[in-house]
Amino acid sequence: MSKHVFLTGPPGVGKTTLIQKVTQALKSSGVPIDGFYTQEVREGGRRTGFDVVTLSGNRGPLSRVSPSSGSSASRREYRVGQYVVDLVSFEQLVLPMLRNVNQDGDTEKRICVIDEIGKMELFSQAFIQAVRQTLAGSGTVVLGTIPIPKGKPLDLVEEIRSRKDVRVFNCTAHGSITFAPLCSSWMTVTPPKTQQGLDSIQRKFPTTCTVISENET
Repeated sequence: MSKHVFLTGPPGVGKTTLIQKVTQALKSSGVPIDGFYTQEVREGGRRTGFDVVTLSGNRGPLSRVSPSSGSSASRREYRVGQYVVDLVSFEQLVLPMLRNVNQDGDTEKRICVIDEIGKMELFSQAFIQAVRQTLAGSGTVVLGTIPIPKGKPLDLVEEIRSRKDVRVFNCTAHGSITFAPLCSSWMTVTPPKTQQGLDSIQRKFPTTCTVISENET
């Protein structure tokens, strides 16, 4: 039986925007929810990096564009394309939150947002273990995002795709969204509140720039 929900799709299609809208509606309906999302950082109209933003309001750098000259060779850098990943900042923000979710899940069922599980985040072995623990927890339902397959497979992403308790939805641009199949597994988490949250989503966001179809693979 599917329990966790993951969105996938090309960059810029609107996965994080949808995550934010769903999160806002569920929180306003009293559904227990925690987690983080990743947000672009722009300066002068140019993307310069990404920040991690927790649902409790904390924020910190995930990555920044590498300086064009002379980065230090004396320390190890974690890079994805032109971006240098700030692993310390990422782990300081995300790991305590995931630990709290896993501990609280023993007494109270909740939703945990993980946006996203991608190349930058997967430099952290501690994050990989925390995600596995969260997915295995009996009291936590994960709403997350994963990248579309491209290049060398990411082990944890492929592991998530193959889990029997995960439903993966493909996001494509320019369409309407049906929330019921996306959120059906969340009815195991405080069902009355979850239903109120879904109704609230439908009222506030009847359409978005994202259409979702269930992954058949």
